[in-house]
Amino acid sequence: MSNLYKLLQSRFNPDRPFIFDANGQLTASYRDLDNASAQYANLFLGKGLLPGDRVAVQIEKSPENLFLYFGCLRAGLVFLPLNPAYQSEEIAYFLQDAEPQICIIEPGKLAIYRQLTDKPLLTLDNDGLGTAADNRAVMSEKHSVAETAADDIAVIVYTSGTTGSPKGAMITHHNLIENGLALQAAWEFQESDTILHCLPVFHVHGLFLGTHLPALSGGAIILLKKFDVSQVLALLPNASVFMAVPTYYTRLLEAKISEQHCRSIRLFTSGSAPLLLQTFDLFSKQTNHKIIERYGMTETGMNTSNPLHGPAKAGTVGLALAGTECQIIDEQGELVTPGKTGQLLVRGGNVFKGYWRKPEKTLEEFTTTGFFKTGDLASMDEEGYISIVGRSKDLIITGGLNVYPKEIELWIDSLPDVIESAVIGIPHQDFGEAVTAIVIMQPSGNLSEQIIISHLKKSIANFKVPKAVHFMDQLPRNTMGKVQKNLLRETFNQAKS
Repeated sequence: MSNLYKLLQSRFNPDRPFIFDANGQLTASYRDLDNASAQYANLFLGKGLLPGDRVAVQIEKSPENLFLYFGCLRAGLVFLPLNPAYQSEEIAYFLQDAEPQICIIEPGKLAIYRQLTDKPLLTLDNDGLGTAADNRAVMSEKHSVAETAADDIAVIVYTSGTTGSPKGAMITHHNLIENGLALQAAWEFQESDTILHCLPVFHVHGLFLGTHLPALSGGAIILLKKFDVSQVLALLPNASVFMAVPTYYTRLLEAKISEQHCRSIRLFTSGSAPLLLQTFDLFSKQTNHKIIERYGMTETGMNTSNPLHGPAKAGTVGLALAGTECQIIDEQGELVTPGKTGQLLVRGGNVFKGYWRKPEKTLEEFTTTGFFKTGDLASMDEEGYISIVGRSKDLIITGGLNVYPKEIELWIDSLPDVIESAVIGIPHQDFGEAVTAIVIMQPSGNLSEQIIISHLKKSIANFKVPKAVHFMDQLPRNTMGKVQKNLLRETFNQAKS
């Protein structure tokens, strides 16, 4: 089957529960999912959308959000999730680049979108109510799943680049099917599983792993709007699977999570950012459960995972998943020996089709043998366990979300009185890394940390805004003129401590 939804439909039992709310109430069965997704497919096709057209979605997490997503899949449309935190200038870029035929947005963003596009606008609020749900409700619940080719695009997820210009990763139905089946087998998902879902659904972790794996196995989801420590602790005994970013685990440890809270959990996973060894060890000691760390990217889905059975090696992201090849090469393109650091490459059915409308960039990111250049520095031990030791692409991961310094630097550099800036990540106990800006100001300038942060908060998503701004007379550079960010990290990490 080439359409992901068609595969899911062939596997789930319509009478089984699909979504529970935080109070334990059944929100939707798989029959409800099937009917609602059919209605969304009919709604979009009735508005003249054709397979391959993009549907931009900037809304909060809700069951209706998931119905909408699966409706796009079954209609052969391209789902385009956008972080609700994005502001007007960011939104303008996505609308111009992706050219969606319809936008589903929060009611509070109507005025912004009306200024930016003449395409149809439908709304969904924090509770999944709005004109999108109203229009959906009157549609037919019958819809034949669209025939799609394996390489037809299912989702475009934007990921920023070191140039500061976000790139749309084209993820196909085949990518999602291959990766979903590999993870289902690796983590032994069953119909009896219930996942406690508190991740956002505008990126790969929460949208793909958090919903595809339950649907592939016919399991259930306890859908929380966001991560809340007390709520998670109360609901863990009702679940068998919990997926999280490292920040969630540090907060659960601070809240004294215990073995009693975890009595029904068979699988804890962590991803989207490196898991500290001390977090892994303390969690194991406090709960008698190990955290299965895995490694993935927007462009590839999941590439590796520590095994469910057998040693989960702390500090590693495990072994390559079935169907995925991993290589580590040196600067000359030769394979490195075990234990040596090099550039991590991946190849397999999970790897994306390319960047939307950026063929040159796509070509640049693949080797002649079809391996994708992850931009991560890694090592592999003799048993095949991979450790991510750094990032050659200048990426900051804060709270599980990606921030590319160049994008923030461009915003800061556009301010009057700024000569130049450098943005780095500083280790942070809660967020993993804290976005930190170093600014070189004109001698006559009158900027302050507060002024810069206030300006950025009006222009970009809050998670990208620096937690701290420092001022220097000049940036350290090497003989080639490149800013030595490693020195800046050392300087301001020491200053912090």
